[in-house]
Amino acid sequence: MREFIVEADGGSRGNPGPAGYGAVVSDAATGETLVEAAEYLGVATNNVAEYRGLLAGLRAARELDPEARVHVRMDSKLVIEQMTGRWKIKHPAMKPLAAQAAGVFPPERVTYEWIPRAENKHADRLANEAMDAGKRGEAWSAATSRAALDTPPARPAAPGPAGPPGDAAAGAARARAALASAAGGPPTAGTGTGTGTLPEAAGGEKAAGGEETPGGEKAAGGEETPGGEKAPGGEETAALKADADVRAARAVATPTAGWAPADLGPPATFVLLRHGETPLTPQKRFSGSGGSDPSLSSVGREQAEKVGEFLARRGTVQAVVASPLARTRETAGIVAARLGLDVTVADGLRETDFGAWEGLTFGEVRERHPDDLNAWLSSPDAEPTGGGESFAATAARVAAARDRLTAEYRGRTVLLVTHVTPIKTLVRLALGAPPEALFRMELSAASLSAVAYYADGNASVRLFNDTSHLR
Repeated sequence: MREFIVEADGGSRGNPGPAGYGAVVSDAATGETLVEAAEYLGVATNNVAEYRGLLAGLRAARELDPEARVHVRMDSKLVIEQMTGRWKIKHPAMKPLAAQAAGVFPPERVTYEWIPRAENKHADRLANEAMDAGKRGEAWSAATSRAALDTPPARPAAPGPAGPPGDAAAGAARARAALASAAGGPPTAGTGTGTGTLPEAAGGEKAAGGEETPGGEKAAGGEETPGGEKAPGGEETAALKADADVRAARAVATPTAGWAPADLGPPATFVLLRHGETPLTPQKRFSGSGGSDPSLSSVGREQAEKVGEFLARRGTVQAVVASPLARTRETAGIVAARLGLDVTVADGLRETDFGAWEGLTFGEVRERHPDDLNAWLSSPDAEPTGGGESFAATAARVAAARDRLTAEYRGRTVLLVTHVTPIKTLVRLALGAPPEALFRMELSAASLSAVAYYADGNASVRLFNDTSHLR
């Protein structure tokens, strides 16, 4: 199945005012530009123009191949959030456009990513060319367009080495090919990260720095000035902020190059968040599903707020699923409120039941139950004292939850708010590591990890124990 990248933009000089859109369809494997489209719209708002650009790009992709998968990249947070269903569409002029865009391809074959405006130059220049042509009383012409000058040259498709799933040599070759193609072309598509730009307001018009206000205007080809206009030839402020951290976050959110062949489609990506601190966390006490079920401490709530701010800036998460325990539901609630999402509870994500060890430190358990502890450290089938849950039982439960969630959220990025053992187990299973690997991982409170799951059952660990958002 072919995969296309659709990049679209729209603008209005006056908002509402003279407006136009631009759209680009490129080959996801090579980066080759396949179609350019642009049109002067007359008087319209920024957001209507952006929707018209999206619709034109999707229709152009369908003309190329109605069976293709499409990944949409736009710098309009409003359009991306509304098309993914996370924000409601209130403006009467945008509702029919959104409905038309949603009907071009089956929803399961289209994914959306917010990108900084500095990465949407091609479509932006097309939109400005269309507005310039309209000002002259002319129609935009592809023959005179210079928008492609902003686009890196196409790169050859990465080879797909043969070999069964999990074959180390084939996997390493795919990794080298993916890295080589990424180095030679534009960033691979993801589900969207940002540079700290705030979301567009629900009423939506654009102003300086990428935000929308009633006065914002677009001018041909450059950086936005404090008055809401773009100065000719300037580079966007966002470009100065696009650093390695942002690129890494985008790669984590929705990888499209690497272990899985292109025809598998986008993976289900689980961003794994360990809950924030509870009063027991700094004391390093066993705290599972069979204990006192503590709530977050003030430190834990602050950590959850920071996670929410971090994820909101990047705009990658499309759903939030939490363990049923109090500390995870509280963490998930704080983060989800910042993201404008609801929280779904999955019982399979709960922590291990540590039996009689609940509330004790490791040293206290060694002192009181040395034989049981030694057995537990030696075998994944051993249960904690008092009929707790073995690591083998936890792994079976977590794997079953993983399978249900990957089927439900295929092609989407989901935040799983859970605990130490489930997160370590998901990472261990993704790596094919033995059970004793659980004792060789450090997982901090409110840390982020990420694993992508592909349609053929393969997985790719993208991140582990990241706490940079807490600093």
